[in-house]
Amino acid sequence: MSSRQPRRLAALALTFALVTGCGSTGSGEESGGKAEAGVTETRVFTADNGDVTIPAKPQRVVATGYSVPVLIEVEAPLVGVSSWQRGLAMMTDEDRATYDSLTKIAGETAAETNYEAVAQAKPDLIVIGVPKPALADIDMDRLKSIAPVVAIGPSTPDAWRELSRRQSDAAGALGSFETAKTEYEKKAAELAEKYRTALAGLNFGHVGAYGDVAKGTFQREFARSWGTNIAGDVGVTYYGEVKEKGGNARDVSEYPSIEELPDSLGEADAITYTVEPDGSVSEQVQYVLDSKLWKNLPAVKAGKVFPLRYTEAATYSSALKTLDAIDQALAPVLAK
Repeated sequence: MSSRQPRRLAALALTFALVTGCGSTGSGEESGGKAEAGVTETRVFTADNGDVTIPAKPQRVVATGYSVPVLIEVEAPLVGVSSWQRGLAMMTDEDRATYDSLTKIAGETAAETNYEAVAQAKPDLIVIGVPKPALADIDMDRLKSIAPVVAIGPSTPDAWRELSRRQSDAAGALGSFETAKTEYEKKAAELAEKYRTALAGLNFGHVGAYGDVAKGTFQREFARSWGTNIAGDVGVTYYGEVKEKGGNARDVSEYPSIEELPDSLGEADAITYTVEPDGSVSEQVQYVLDSKLWKNLPAVKAGKVFPLRYTEAATYSSALKTLDAIDQALAPVLAK
C-alpha cells in the first residue's frame, strides 16, 4: 500500500481545496473561517436522490454496486461493500485483497441489502451505485436513518466515466481518481494514434454477451455500449443504432433473433465480440459463432473478427486492462 500513499495524501488535501460542480463545502458553526471544535464540516452533494448534506471528509464509507470498484481503487475509507463478482477479474491483486477484507453488506443486487450489516459498519456516508430503477428495491428511509445516502448509479454503459468521478468526489478521493483518469487517457490516445491508419474507414459491429439462447436471440451492441465504448476511445467506429430505444443500456444495444444476423451485421467491415476475462467464449456468444448465418457474414469471411476481453470495465484503472486487450485483439489489422 505504500506506493499509493502519496496519491492518498494528495486526494485528502484536494478534498478541502476543491469546489466542485456537485456541491459546496460548509460547516455548522464557523469562526474565522475554521469550524469550531466538535463540528464536522459538511457540504451539499447533488445525487440521483436529490441534494444531500454529506461530510466534507468522510471517514467511514459504505459502497454498493458500481461504486465498489471505484472507491476501492481510489482508496476511499471503506468499512463495507456489496458483492461485486463481475469485476473481480479486472481488479489488481492489491485491490482484490482490499475487496476480500471488507465486510459485505449486500449481495449482487440492490434487493440483497443487509440493513443490519450496514448499521453495524457505522458509516458516516453511504454511496449507492445502482441504476435508478433498482432504487425501488432499497429501503432508502432505513438507510438514511443510519447515515447520509447518495445514490449515484449508471445510465448508459459509457457513463462510467462521469459516474466514477462523482462517486470519488462524494467519498473525498478526487485526487486519486484524476491520476487514474490521466493514465487511461494517455494510453488510449497512444493506441488511437497507433491504429489510426489501419482503422480508417472501417465500420465495426459488436456481438455482446447477453443474448438469450433459449429465446434464439443475440446481443448487438452499438457505440457507447459495454463492449464498444472503450474501443471507441481507440478509434474503432461502430455503425448503426438501435431500432427502438428502451432506456439505459437498451439505448445502445438490442436483442435480435439469430435469423436477423445478416440484416444486423451484414454491412460490417469488421466485427468484435465479447469473451470472458480468461478468453473463453460464453454460451450466448458461442451460439452466434456456431451459426451458419454468422459464418456467411462478409466480415467473418474476410477474417476481420476480433474477440475482446474485459468489456465490462467501469473504472479508469480497470479500463487500462481493456485497452491492453483491445491492443492485443486488433494487432492483426496492422499487418493488413
